[in-house]
Amino acid sequence: MDETAIGVGGMSCQGCVNAVQGALSRLPGVAAVEVSLEKQEAKVRFDAAQQSLAALRSAIEAAGFETR
Repeated sequence: MDETAIGVGGMSCQGCVNAVQGALSRLPGVAAVEVSLEKQEAKVRFDAAQQSLAALRSAIEAAGFETR
C-alpha cells in the first residue's frame, strides 16, 4: 500500500470533509482516507496497482474542491 497527503482547497465545514472523504473512499483500491479540515488535506492509503495519484486528485476536483 502507498500513502499520500493531498492538499485540498475550498473546504469550510464538516460537510466538505465528508464530501471529500466519500469521493475518495468510493475509488477502487483505496483502503483508508483521513480528511482534515484544519490542515486542509486528505491522507489516503491506496493500492498503486489499482489507483493513481492523478485519479485521486481528479476525484477530489470532481467533488468540487481544489487540489494542491
